[in-house]
Amino acid sequence: MRNISYFCIVKENNCIFKTIFAVLLTLTFYSTRAQIALPSEMDSVKICLLTCGPGNEVWSLYGHTAIRIENRINGTDIVVNYGTFSLKQKMFVLRFIFGLTDYSMGICGITDFIAEYTYEGRWVKQQELNLLPEEKMNIVKAIEINARPENINYRYNFFYNNCTTRARDLIVRNINGEVIFENKMENSPSFRTMIHGCNEHDRWARFGNDLLLGIKADFRTSRSQQQFLPANLERDFSNASIAYDNGKRRKLVSGSSMLIPESIAKGSPGCSSESIVTPLLLSICLLIAVAVATLVQLLTKRRMWILDSILMVSSGLAGVILFAMLFSSHPTVNLNLQILILNPISLILAYKITRNGMKGKGHWYWKVTAACCILFLIGNCIQVYAEGMNILALSLLIRSVVNSSKAYK
Repeated sequence: MRNISYFCIVKENNCIFKTIFAVLLTLTFYSTRAQIALPSEMDSVKICLLTCGPGNEVWSLYGHTAIRIENRINGTDIVVNYGTFSLKQKMFVLRFIFGLTDYSMGICGITDFIAEYTYEGRWVKQQELNLLPEEKMNIVKAIEINARPENINYRYNFFYNNCTTRARDLIVRNINGEVIFENKMENSPSFRTMIHGCNEHDRWARFGNDLLLGIKADFRTSRSQQQFLPANLERDFSNASIAYDNGKRRKLVSGSSMLIPESIAKGSPGCSSESIVTPLLLSICLLIAVAVATLVQLLTKRRMWILDSILMVSSGLAGVILFAMLFSSHPTVNLNLQILILNPISLILAYKITRNGMKGKGHWYWKVTAACCILFLIGNCIQVYAEGMNILALSLLIRSVVNSSKAYK
């Protein structure tokens, strides 16, 4: 997977597609050759859901999901995942911001898959699916259809259409009965709460997520929505069963095992350390600087126009990004109260405000900024802000109130 600022996916693999397609075509050939032979052929096929632990890169903090297909007769063992991407795509970052990024289905051998995740220090858990021969055949056919050039790419969305939801849908839609998730939902956490559990050790990744995510990311989620995270889907699959109209049921997962234990993964290279400089620390330093500068201004009656210029330009530049989110296809970013203090208008008026400050004059926009800061602070009731944003709002409010006072008009 990959986060909103960049969201959970494995790196683009060097896969041998010719071999894989040969395997898939061999399996699907049985459906046209003889339906009687189908059960005996598919009994040798094992299909598993693979859940992978988090990595150290931003896009790997949330884990990963893949599907393993093992054929014991011909000795083939492949991994299918829907998280392949390339940073070399034209305007990748811009397309990602606006929700227009295409990801691909990737296929590689299980040996290469295990080697890569072992090196990256990430555990891998396998859940063998308790499927009928016909259901296995349907899943293999669906993968073969997905692997066609016209279908291999799909429009990616971190919460609603990612590597995990794609794997889940492919499996569930090709099962004869209805998949029932037996485990009770103790609560209905928001999207933001769930991803906080994944990026708690990377404060800057969390800050980037929270800065871009809006009010909709704080709504309660359904079970289906919660399954965008690999760990949640693994948990639900382990407690799921397949129900039929006649009342019969069978477990969805027949057994589970660790392909890469956590003990081995923790000893692998690439361990990251948390940054000492955090968004909270920087915001506190800014508040102290603003408080000191404001005190000097009150004592000397001189405007701190350099500080005000820096605040207007920096908040305005950040506001351009939030303004762009209004036009994004991501459903959880286009209504964001943080644009009240990170406002692109500040950038437009920065020159005029600075000129007035140099001449010892005020500007009407300071009153607007003060009002926006107050509304922003009230907005804590309905939206969770990025770390340090409330302190930034206080800093802007202090400067706005002082520069709007009659003593400085």
